[in-house]
Amino acid sequence: MHGLGWIVAQAVTPTPTPTVDPDQVTPGPLGFAVVALLVVVVVLLVLDMLRRVRRVRYREEANEALDAEEAAARGDGVEDDRGR
Repeated sequence: MHGLGWIVAQAVTPTPTPTVDPDQVTPGPLGFAVVALLVVVVVLLVLDMLRRVRRVRYREEANEALDAEEAAARGDGVEDDRGR
């Protein structure tokens, strides 16, 4: 085994040579600008979606409160036909 280890240690490790120009495969400033623009657009869309979902939730709560007030004003205390 000692002889085999010496042969392996003496073997030359080949170094790979690049076959493509690194400047041709990197995204560069234009790629960065496109990705940054996509990030900004996605963040704005998420914020808009959250605002709309919150608005729908508050509108539903307000409708439930109004329905409860109407039922109390009628004095029946029975839920309306919409199941609320």
